[in-house]
Amino acid sequence: MSRDNGQSGGDAQPRRVVFVLLEAFSLHCFASALDSLRISNRMAGRTLYTWRLLSETGAPVACSAGATFQADGGLDELTRDDMVLVCGGLDIQRTTTRPILNWLRREARRGVTLGGLCTAAYSLAKAGLLDGRKATIHWENQDSFAEDFPDVTLTKSIFVMDGNRYTTAGGTASIDLMLKIIASDHGEELANLVADQLIYSAIRSDQDTQRLSVPTRIGVRHPKLSRVIQMMEANIEEPISPSILARDVGMSTRQLERLFRRYLNRSPKRYYMELRLQKARNLLMQTDMSVINVALACGFASPSHFSKCYRAHYDTTPYRERGAQAVRVPG
Repeated sequence: MSRDNGQSGGDAQPRRVVFVLLEAFSLHCFASALDSLRISNRMAGRTLYTWRLLSETGAPVACSAGATFQADGGLDELTRDDMVLVCGGLDIQRTTTRPILNWLRREARRGVTLGGLCTAAYSLAKAGLLDGRKATIHWENQDSFAEDFPDVTLTKSIFVMDGNRYTTAGGTASIDLMLKIIASDHGEELANLVADQLIYSAIRSDQDTQRLSVPTRIGVRHPKLSRVIQMMEANIEEPISPSILARDVGMSTRQLERLFRRYLNRSPKRYYMELRLQKARNLLMQTDMSVINVALACGFASPSHFSKCYRAHYDTTPYRERGAQAVRVPG
């Protein structure tokens, strides 16, 4: 059952968008993109876009919220004019199967425009379709993506359009990408009408970053504290000593200690350790990196010290965390 909705009319042929739904895909990302197309047809009074839903086998697919969607077909052969949007979500390494990869490579050779919504940038990168290009992915997956795909220029943008490869960071970024596409295809006026219908009052560009600013995230507006945290986040593999952090923002080590105690109720050393352990956990859960390499990537000189710190914070060892993940996500 093809979803070729909208009013007929107009000289131009409608553009077909093919959504490939991976198991446990993000409903929000998919629905945001699809409804943007529906509304553009309604605002234009004619069919500008049609769409088709595919799954790996043509069988129904469940999103991460548990709702099931009927696919229009399996991995069909497309035309050069089609635009493919792969919809990812949870466990993207597992749901990016060999048939999906082979199909993506085949359609890329055909010249089809390919996009990855949410975590599906991983699928495109795994297929080798983002090498030498810029891309983005949800911030939670950035650490593992950077480790897995060094030939991709990873950005923190909410979406990236590099040639005929599109990627988004997830969430409402799907709306921003679709508004950009609609504006390119049919003009800014129509894109603005679609945004108004969505009650989307702040259209973002590919220059906008996906995460909240440091002051917003920590609930504190203190420029020197924010600057120190930014330096910490940018230097996980080779941590900077508190004395150097303090010097770089023009204060003493004791003043820096007091600042962290006052606003974050922990020492700079403790806060830095938590950042490093958080990245370590992401790498353990999302990559096949050895525990030793994860430790080195997060600034730990020895596996034993890493394991001790990890256990103190997460009440389990890195090895047990990796083992539990293997049970949850069978290969």
